[in-house]
Amino acid sequence: MFIIRHTALKEAQGLCYGHSEMALAETFAAESQRIVDRCSEIFDVVFSSPLQRCTQLAGQLPAREIRTDDRLKEVYFGSWEGKVWNDIPRTELDPWMDDFVDVAPPAGESLRQLYTRVNEFLNELRNVPHQRVALVTHAGVVRCVWAALLGIPLQNIFKIQVSYGQIQAFELGPEPAFDRWLSSVVS
Repeated sequence: MFIIRHTALKEAQGLCYGHSEMALAETFAAESQRIVDRCSEIFDVVFSSPLQRCTQLAGQLPAREIRTDDRLKEVYFGSWEGKVWNDIPRTELDPWMDDFVDVAPPAGESLRQLYTRVNEFLNELRNVPHQRVALVTHAGVVRCVWAALLGIPLQNIFKIQVSYGQIQAFELGPEPAFDRWLSSVVS
């Protein structure tokens, strides 16, 4: 299983975005071509977040089938979506920063909720008969995959560097005890 983070965004610096649609950087064509070059074999299926920063890349990959799945969306920041991080009131931000695993932004979801939906997706994927699968998704989802497959505590997942266009390869076993990380490539 290959997990690919979407390519660079145009104007995301300092913005709180999760489910918000964001424009891709002008470098999309070159970035996506580098990713396609590294994924030369045809995927049986590519699962993608339905957000266009992922579906545009998924559409470039050599695949027999492309499916979107809401469980591959980034964490939902609720009323913070689209705001500049520095403009979020400290009275809202501090409780979340003190316990980002279990505290959700107002009307949003917590990291644990994101992890639960990602883990549910992975457990269903174990029963899919495809041999060569790719996921095109977001940094938070990629980190939750690491946590689910390798037993990394959620409070430590932000120590995992996930770059735009980065490709992670995992072997998904018949049950979690047999999962393993294979490689990582930054395109």
